[in-house]
Amino acid sequence: MKISLNWLGRYVDLSGLEPRRIALDLTMGTAETEGLHRFGAGIEGVVIGHVVSCAKHPEADKLSLTKVDFGAGEAVPVVCGAPNVRAGQKVAFAPIGTKLPGDLEIKKAKIRGAESFGMICSEKELGLSDENAGILVLEDGLRAGAKLLDAVPEASDWVIEIDNKSVTHRPDLWGHYGFARELAAIYGRELRPYPAPEPVCGSRPAHRVRIDDDRGCSRYVALCLDGVFVERSPRWLRYLLAAVGQRSISNLVDLSNFVMLDLGQPNHSFDAAKLSAAGIVVRRAKDGETMATLDGALRQLTRDDLLICDGEAPVAIAGVMGGGATEVGPETTRVLLESACFDPVSVRRTAQRLALRTDASARFEKSLDPTQALDAAYRFAALARELCPQAQVSAAIADVGAWKRPGTSVGLSGDLVRKRLGSPIADERIVGILESLGFQVREEPTQLVVDVPTWRATKDVSIAEDLVEEVGRMVGYDNISPVPHAMPLVPPHRDEERLLRRRAEDVMAALGFSQALNYSFVTDEILAMLGEDPARYVEVLNPIAVNASRLRREGPPSLLANLLDNLRREPRVALFEVGKGYQLEHLNERAEPRERHWLAAVLATARGEDGAPRQLVPGPFYALKGVLDELCLRLDAPGLEFEKLASGAPAWAHPARCARILRRGRELGLIAEAHPGVLQALGIEAGTAIFDLDLRALLGARDAVRSYVALPRFPSTRLDVAVAAPRSMSAAALAALIREVDPAQVGAIEPFDVYEGASVGEGRRSLAFHVELLSLERTLGEKDVARFLERLARALDARGAELRRD
Repeated sequence: MKISLNWLGRYVDLSGLEPRRIALDLTMGTAETEGLHRFGAGIEGVVIGHVVSCAKHPEADKLSLTKVDFGAGEAVPVVCGAPNVRAGQKVAFAPIGTKLPGDLEIKKAKIRGAESFGMICSEKELGLSDENAGILVLEDGLRAGAKLLDAVPEASDWVIEIDNKSVTHRPDLWGHYGFARELAAIYGRELRPYPAPEPVCGSRPAHRVRIDDDRGCSRYVALCLDGVFVERSPRWLRYLLAAVGQRSISNLVDLSNFVMLDLGQPNHSFDAAKLSAAGIVVRRAKDGETMATLDGALRQLTRDDLLICDGEAPVAIAGVMGGGATEVGPETTRVLLESACFDPVSVRRTAQRLALRTDASARFEKSLDPTQALDAAYRFAALARELCPQAQVSAAIADVGAWKRPGTSVGLSGDLVRKRLGSPIADERIVGILESLGFQVREEPTQLVVDVPTWRATKDVSIAEDLVEEVGRMVGYDNISPVPHAMPLVPPHRDEERLLRRRAEDVMAALGFSQALNYSFVTDEILAMLGEDPARYVEVLNPIAVNASRLRREGPPSLLANLLDNLRREPRVALFEVGKGYQLEHLNERAEPRERHWLAAVLATARGEDGAPRQLVPGPFYALKGVLDELCLRLDAPGLEFEKLASGAPAWAHPARCARILRRGRELGLIAEAHPGVLQALGIEAGTAIFDLDLRALLGARDAVRSYVALPRFPSTRLDVAVAAPRSMSAAALAALIREVDPAQVGAIEPFDVYEGASVGEGRRSLAFHVELLSLERTLGEKDVARFLERLARALDARGAELRRD
């Protein structure tokens, strides 16, 4: 947001203060400033010129040959292409050698055979506005040769850029008058009353206004103004608006913008001739209702949107933008001014959903003071009469709504202020600071009672600490001497869950995975691709964006969405994320959704044209399973078990290739290949595996005490064992069976090969294992190995499997 010092000077005397000091003092006491620049910079060499003569150029119909007196003696010839140049005019003239904005240096030129010794400037060439249809014509009484910036002081201004984020809690600072109030308090200068005189109203009854939604609109002021006309705005208004980045449109539209930027209260003008006698109705839209806004777009509305209607026909989206059907145009002679107070949440939702954030919606979102709605209407009427002397308020002013005057009283003691700020500030100074900011202070025997002004009471000041902050910022935090606090050193609480998350992040990064950071929301597009019911997801009442209205339940959908962009750059992508999910079906004691901490990972290998992986790497599922085993090993949870999920696979998982992750009977999560339908919907052509790990479950399943086995004194024997078994028997089940043969002597068991073919029989497969045999008492010999294999063969035969000896 930009604020103009010329504008502020209308309400508080800033004489003797350097612009840079003002910007610094605002940063230290009110809101962070992001920049300071001069409006009118680069035109210091421009002077007032008098067009002595003007004639058509003999070689060009659109050029004129003029002579310009600029106070340097004899008038000089100047070729001018503006259609509005005339003899006798006072103009802005740039002599030879003048540098204009944009690094344009004026030099002697020859145009169509005629010499030109300077340039008569338009406002755009001077950087004062976007107006370039003609030259800037000035008042006749100005002296030729005078500096333009001296003769036209409104062409020179200082503009301070305010960081919007630092005033989101201050609705009073979204207009110049609020900043003028702050500067008056900072410098101890008088704040002039806001010029909003009550107008003399005509005898006609007020325009009819009905509010059908009191929550959406607490106050609606409608003022009828007749006798207006549409023309170019006066220079003072154009330049004030231009200084703060607003384009001048016409006098009535510019006045509307001026009042909004002046007081911080948005308003809107309807062409009254385009309204019917049905009156204004404030209501909710109907689902599917449409309306064309001022920007020419046709807006699809929902029942959450608040409308301003002419009878039944919508003419504005409340707090966001007006409609094109009632737009003020060149033919307008009567206007109906709207100045209202709309619900901030409703306005914000509508603006976000329509992707239509406007200056008006940005202000309504901040919870505006409803008392200023009438002041804004009065101010507009007064200025309109200055610009259109025949204008008059032709009817009584409609002022309807169930609004209540905001206000609260807060108890405060000087001791609390001194304790919180750590500075010996006298009670008298505390009272003086608060009163300078518009608070009313009453002294009672035990405390000060502070009445909060309406412009600070909507959502800003409500507790004593808020008042302490007001005192502190006016005293200046840099003026408070720092005092070190003595306190005992206490060991911090050991948060095991946080430590586990951090350790897991380190391990995954060490295993070659890149960490993803996604928002905690899931989009409707992802839910549609997954075929998920949105009702299963926690809905955000006031979302930051239209596509961020539901909280995630788990991590895999977000990681799958990340894959698409990453696979365009790399043939193999390994991503993980640590986050939180929220599940409606599991509520806590306060009936809130369960918060689940998870670690999810995805591994994808893009395929070539023949469908084979582009790299010689293990299949994504088995490679990711190995990563999961290593992760849990390093997190003190070795020995994972995997059990095929018979039913209930999540939407992102292949229903026939999904397994539960177990440790000692406790379920830790799921590992699966990605559902092919989801990959197809996302446009991913890659073998993809995913796991989703519940970190709280993992925390409970870890070994409480780390144990170790002493190194064996005797060498081990390694066997390669091949087992033919039914396909339904898993490798894990076979490994467990091998260990059961001799738990004391069987060490590591590692599967290394799978074979299916006619030689092992239909419905069967061969799985090969590396098996380690060792004894803590002696070196095992051939007879020991033979006895083990015989016992293993019998055990396998009892389970429908056989030991292959070929």
